[in-house]
Amino acid sequence: MPPVRAFWLLLSGYTASSYGNYLNLVALGLFSFHWSQSTWVTGAVMAIRLGSGFLAGLVSGRILLRLPRRPLLVGLDLLQAAAMVVLILAPSLVTLVAVAVILGFGNTTFVVALRSAIPELVGADQRARANGRVVTGRSLASVFGFGTAALVIDLGGYDLAFGVNAASFLVSAILQAFVTWPQRTSAQSSAEPASAREEDQPEADAARTDRGSAGRWPWQYLPALVVGMIAVRGVDALASAGHNVALPIYATLTAPDNPAAVSAQFFTAWAIGSVSAHQLVSRFLKRLDHRAFAAATCAMSVFFVLAFTGLPAAGLIAVAFLAGLADGVSEIGYLSTLQSRPEHQRTRVFGLSASVENSAFAGGMLLAGGLLDVLPVFPVVAGLHGVAVTGVLIFLLLSSGLFPRRHHGELVDRARPPARADRG
Repeated sequence: MPPVRAFWLLLSGYTASSYGNYLNLVALGLFSFHWSQSTWVTGAVMAIRLGSGFLAGLVSGRILLRLPRRPLLVGLDLLQAAAMVVLILAPSLVTLVAVAVILGFGNTTFVVALRSAIPELVGADQRARANGRVVTGRSLASVFGFGTAALVIDLGGYDLAFGVNAASFLVSAILQAFVTWPQRTSAQSSAEPASAREEDQPEADAARTDRGSAGRWPWQYLPALVVGMIAVRGVDALASAGHNVALPIYATLTAPDNPAAVSAQFFTAWAIGSVSAHQLVSRFLKRLDHRAFAAATCAMSVFFVLAFTGLPAAGLIAVAFLAGLADGVSEIGYLSTLQSRPEHQRTRVFGLSASVENSAFAGGMLLAGGLLDVLPVFPVVAGLHGVAVTGVLIFLLLSSGLFPRRHHGELVDRARPPARADRG
């Protein structure tokens, strides 16, 4: 199977399962409260799901390097589908906890596998374009997942919602069953001609050095620039948790007769902006480096804060669109940079990134929830995004003063491929 076809199969499976996951975020939270009548149980289920994703990020890199990826990912999708069926047939506290653990682990492992494999599947010069398509798939899945959740629950209750979620995992599993993963670089090296090995000796020496650090945590051997970008991504996740928690409150205060319309306008405009980021990167941005990533992250925070200033509907839609656009550019640049690491490092690096993002998002939800009990919405959102902007500025200061021109590998990604490159 051509690698590009394998990428499209993985991306289609990711989009399908992401739709189910976004639908499930709404349905599982509501069901947990409806079934238990306890805010503590509802919060605990969400926390367990995020905690499972955090743990998956720590171990998924090692697991993906040691086990065949196709049967592992197909098996995890089937396990998630089975968990949703069990929840329909035998709802209980134990089942809820088990489902939260399985969903958190399965989703994070799949994301780590997809993100780390993109350079293998499409080629290094095409990874920015491929990352744009991943962002597009995720954004579309979020719009349809959040947008249809209420309709699905109204039509068939929680059983239908969980059934649709199970079906999305089955679709993903079927698509992944046809994916042929490329052989790993380490396995191919022994079959290369001696002349080729001599020409690639510097890269081989670097790879051996990296493999010698396999027993250490990723941040112990990663370039400082990459560690800084992961840290920025963490504070960005913390700030994003703040506006996600605050949005329902803000929508209720500004449009008490129809708060759902405000939320729908916000998320739809954000998603359209995020989808548009792929076109912006592929057509207009010549390269994505850590400065572009930082600038987009900073702009995203500014636009999210503006969205909570009481703007009219047109203004809210405009700033939410710009926030989504900046969010998409930031993510494409971030993914492309992490993918520049050697193949044997990528899964562990993306696992570390997933753990940082999950833990920061969970912490942000708890912090925002506590602050919103005593403070108005705007100061909470502005304060948390202020933390993110401060983190970005510190990152830019350190990256300019402490380690200029020492990137230890390719950390600048060309957004546009060479003219002869396959556009997939």
